[in-house]
Amino acid sequence: MNTIGRIFSFTDFGESHGVAVGGVVDGCPAGLKLDMEQIRSELQRRAGKDLPYGVSMRAKTEEDQVCWLSGIKDDITLGSPIAFFIKNQSAHAEDYEKIKNIFRPAHADFTYQAKYGIRDWRGGGRASARETAARVVAGSIAKQLLAKYNISVNAKVIQIGDEIDRNRFADILKDLQEKGDSIGGIVECVIHGMKIGIGEPIFDKLPARLSYSIMSINACKGFEYGSGFSLVNKRGSEINNMSGGALGGISDGTDFTFRCVFKPTPSISIAQRTIDENGKSVDISIRGRHDVCLALRAPVIVESMAAITIADLLLENISRSCYAK
Repeated sequence: MNTIGRIFSFTDFGESHGVAVGGVVDGCPAGLKLDMEQIRSELQRRAGKDLPYGVSMRAKTEEDQVCWLSGIKDDITLGSPIAFFIKNQSAHAEDYEKIKNIFRPAHADFTYQAKYGIRDWRGGGRASARETAARVVAGSIAKQLLAKYNISVNAKVIQIGDEIDRNRFADILKDLQEKGDSIGGIVECVIHGMKIGIGEPIFDKLPARLSYSIMSINACKGFEYGSGFSLVNKRGSEINNMSGGALGGISDGTDFTFRCVFKPTPSISIAQRTIDENGKSVDISIRGRHDVCLALRAPVIVESMAAITIADLLLENISRSCYAK
């Protein structure tokens, strides 16, 4: 499935080392004045341009210029589908030529081959985090729509490995980079200005819809909101007035806070055991331009998916006249 959302929907396309990645945003109301500089800034965040360590060199060298195809005139949305693409200008498919017949550990190589009988081995193709550039564009549009309702979405890295002191992140990442290894991290996101009543009973609860969208992000392995798993050690008398932003799956008007965990980057230069397409056991050492910690560049992607989800649910409420005024 390459489409998410019902009223405010986003369809994503493209492969890591193909011609381009892009998307189509449908259901965005007409008349929304888009800040194109904000979209460019969001793409710069995703690329890690402001991060001095631990970031893929490909991400830093891609220009990520958005080419708009439809749905916008003079930076104002027309109410029609907003189609766009971003050219892949720094693709190095040759980096993967020598390992194209090998299933890289913890990648989607094996499952894509097993499911479809064919796969794009160039950097993981469709399964590559490169496609998240399109998510960020769609997410920025969603954020600008939400801003009209005074709703904002902000995420940050709060933990790398066992470390929660941000001042120590650089030392940890530099050490791992020298060793050719990687590490996981946790991103926390806060949705401010939530209206009461966002989310639907039972299967379309706000936390459920957010979990669905956040867990679609590459390498995301877990989701919790509010007090999350720490509730196992709490008493009802301690937490009954701490909703986490939703009651019965519907927003209660307080800030909605959630956290998600990202696994260590599976592409590492340390030799690992795996198999090739013939089932033969082989050793592989993956060279290339990879992040030491995938969580570093994840905050803006997390924000984007959260914004797309909230925009969709908000417009659904508006269609039922909840916020017609």
